[in-house]
Amino acid sequence: MKEVISSCAMHGPAPIPQEGHWTKALEVRDLNGLTHGVGGCAPQQGACKLTLNVKNGIIEEALVETIGCSGMTQSAAMAGEILPGKTLLEALNTDLVCDAINVAMRELFLQLAYGRSQTAFSLGGIPVGEGGEELGKFMRSQIGTIYSSRQFGPRYLEVTEGYVLELGLDDEKEIIGYKYVNLGKMMAFIRDGLPPESAYEKATGTYGRFGEAVKVIDPRKS
Repeated sequence: MKEVISSCAMHGPAPIPQEGHWTKALEVRDLNGLTHGVGGCAPQQGACKLTLNVKNGIIEEALVETIGCSGMTQSAAMAGEILPGKTLLEALNTDLVCDAINVAMRELFLQLAYGRSQTAFSLGGIPVGEGGEELGKFMRSQIGTIYSSRQFGPRYLEVTEGYVLELGLDDEKEIIGYKYVNLGKMMAFIRDGLPPESAYEKATGTYGRFGEAVKVIDPRKS
């Protein structure tokens, strides 16, 4: 009969930083924080950025942002209905409709389980109800869309300031600025009662040295 030897290494898990505290997470309910996960689908056709606000292991808020595939938007809508109220473990083992969203969920779980959340050192974390602040004042995702070819060079189509209307070029045909319309701002003006044409003009601006441009082009047509 073999001798039983006791282990002296039963000291539990290493503490992880969570919302300004050091926590030894023994169960799913011990996990807290707001953080992100990014995932792509199997054919790499689209991607998802998933943001969850978790309190006591339960998902209180979900922000689902997708790009690259039309079907993903409907999947995002379904995931937005599925996620709140589930524990992290439930969500990890729930079909969130789209590969990319499922992968994002897995990556997000790892962030929380290993104490790498955005709010790891933020005392109290993000209060429930403020998770949407990630989108900024006009509640729109930050989108960057640039098309470039060897033959014709780069075309800025959408950047953080908004939908690019015109590119300003210098005498060497290099981009030195652009004119844009901030769609979130424009829609806010329209919702507040401003006529669409006035809202469009009020939400239009320029970036860089656009005023010094030697030539101006439409990035979608020229």
